[in-house]
Amino acid sequence: MHTYIVDSFTDKPFQGNPAGVCLIENDLNDNQMLLIAKELGLSETAFVKKIEGEDLFSIRFFSPKMEMTLCGHATLASSKVLFERDKNLNKIHFKNIQNLDLIIRKEGEEIIMEFPIYDTVSSSVPSELLWALGLTSYINCECNQEYNILILEIEDPKTLSELRPDFEALYKSHDSINGVLVTSSSNKANFDFESRYFWPWSGTNEDPVTGGSHTFLAKYWSKRLGKTKMSSFQCSERSGFMEVELLNNSKMTIRSMAQIVFIGQLKI
Repeated sequence: MHTYIVDSFTDKPFQGNPAGVCLIENDLNDNQMLLIAKELGLSETAFVKKIEGEDLFSIRFFSPKMEMTLCGHATLASSKVLFERDKNLNKIHFKNIQNLDLIIRKEGEEIIMEFPIYDTVSSSVPSELLWALGLTSYINCECNQEYNILILEIEDPKTLSELRPDFEALYKSHDSINGVLVTSSSNKANFDFESRYFWPWSGTNEDPVTGGSHTFLAKYWSKRLGKTKMSSFQCSERSGFMEVELLNNSKMTIRSMAQIVFIGQLKI
């Protein structure tokens, strides 16, 4: 099976968020895909299969722990692979396990992904979780129900970049979320907001750059900043960037780049 590792949300190799991409010709069962995701050891691996239609593909996402319904960086990685394999391909329709139609286009080296927009609702945060993150205060706490992710807005991007969570304590501090996303406005000239995403409950300790979280982060920051087009920076150790734009009440685009760093064959 043709297998790739692609660094997403970056214009440089070995930055951004690495994802596995497996091109399926013969069907795999769920356990096989989970085992492959564990073997690759990346935060997400996408399994892509050509289905009927000129530009139509199925896509499924697995972390080393579980299947995920939607993943931005693995979608971007898969798009990069398909566009590189077929230079005449300019548009892709991905169908995920929820039967969402994810429309992907390329413009030069940039890839533009159409994603749904999700809401957030007011929530509360356990003091144990704050302590595990190394935070003593926050501005706002909300939750996204589609991903089951807790959002904490803090005031200082410097504090955000310097967070060094106690991941064992973080895992024990909550028993009903998939992850916690910490975000702040940005003091960088080219960016509007920043974030970091920790998910020891369902993936790795920290996801370097998280496209899926922007399906609700974009609307969250749009309300605060009064903008529909914004630039986002994920200030993890590897770091990454993207431009988000709200098109209407239900649809948005995520624009960024990706770099293929490994091409091989997986024997199963």
